[in-house]
Amino acid sequence: MTIHTLFPTQVYVSNLRRAGWLRFNRELLRECQQVRDYDVAGQKWCIENYPGGYTSYGSLCQMHKMSSTFATLETKINRHVKAYVRALELDMTGRELAMTDCWINIMPQHVVHGLHIHPTSTISGTYYVQTPKGCSGLKFEDPRLDRFMAAPPRKADCRPENRPWITVPAEAGNVALFESWIRHEVPINQRRAERISISFNYSWF
Repeated sequence: MTIHTLFPTQVYVSNLRRAGWLRFNRELLRECQQVRDYDVAGQKWCIENYPGGYTSYGSLCQMHKMSSTFATLETKINRHVKAYVRALELDMTGRELAMTDCWINIMPQHVVHGLHIHPTSTISGTYYVQTPKGCSGLKFEDPRLDRFMAAPPRKADCRPENRPWITVPAEAGNVALFESWIRHEVPINQRRAERISISFNYSWF
């Protein structure tokens, strides 16, 4: 008997860097908090679009072009994007992936980020700056879910590749990459401390 595993959904997770990451991470944390405190336009945008939390997505969505610290983050993420592209075996002949968007997300307790995709982008991802112990991870949905006709539920202890949803833990210092068409969400933050991350998109057009 042969069972073929077809059409895998690949998610990339790695440490952004090993040496000196704590010092760099502290600088990113400081800037994230400063931007949140002074971004009046972003605060107003979040009242309607991100209740209880803060994101610079609606106001300052190209942080890599506004801050030397975020520009340094971009150069470090580039190495991981190239590795992910190799794993996906994307044909980038005559094409070049570049960071197009980069924004801050701050989730206090009880804040949630609902299911969504990143339209018009190729690869998206998140760098985790501050992750309270036990905070919500990054939850991915099986892209075939709407085609499961007459399918019984999966066993509670089934293998990860057979589950309809998978949650990748959020860990400070890690970068997670995924193809932008994959639906994902961040469940409610049940911890008192803020969950802080930096999200980004890459595109070749």
